[in-house]
Amino acid sequence: MRVTVLGVTVDTYTMAETVEKIKLAVRGQTAIRIVTANPEMIYASQYNSDLKNVLNSADIITADGIGVVWAVRQLGAQIKERVTGIDLVQSLFPIANAEKWRIYFLGGRPGVAERAVEEVSSDYPAITFCFNHGYFSLQEEADIIKKITDFKPDVLLVGLGAPRQEFWLEEHPGLAYVGIGVGGSFDALAGTVQRAPKKIQDLHVEWLYRLLKEPWRWKRQSVLPRFLFKVLWQRFKLKSL
Repeated sequence: MRVTVLGVTVDTYTMAETVEKIKLAVRGQTAIRIVTANPEMIYASQYNSDLKNVLNSADIITADGIGVVWAVRQLGAQIKERVTGIDLVQSLFPIANAEKWRIYFLGGRPGVAERAVEEVSSDYPAITFCFNHGYFSLQEEADIIKKITDFKPDVLLVGLGAPRQEFWLEEHPGLAYVGIGVGGSFDALAGTVQRAPKKIQDLHVEWLYRLLKEPWRWKRQSVLPRFLFKVLWQRFKLKSL
């Protein structure tokens, strides 16, 4: 089921359902593009029609964050859980290992994607990896695209930050069966950024943990109350019809 949140259509799939759709796409050699949409991204699309079009043209838009899960529920739909970029990536690895997928990491600072590959491949040796950092120029882009094309990945994970990664994947279709924008997931996989403890994740306040660890994020987090207000206004207008 899809629910329109501030003009962006969000899927209510569980993690298991999302992983299953990715598995079927790889097996069927069907190209799909996945957006992991957080409140900041959805809010920004209110003022950027190009971004909204890119988001809505994706094959799957997951609820990345408890704020989006809350919004979907406020708008009258059932959704069991959030499907974040990092959790989705980690849920894919066991299947990718069993089926010997080829996965490309594109993004992060120099050395981060390489370190992430080293960490993941030690646990999942049957996956074939390739990588490139995200600090490339327009002049270097053609070589990177050729590298990806020659590698022929089943899954292309792009961590260029939102919304750059969403635009990049939309502008370069067909590089893999599955393309996913994963934000800062490579930092988490490489261990350069520590995720909140599991108990904090389960309480759905991981955003607060990150804010305390990285106070400079306050400008991004300040979008949240505005996002919540707009969702409540959307709910009010729907009930007034």
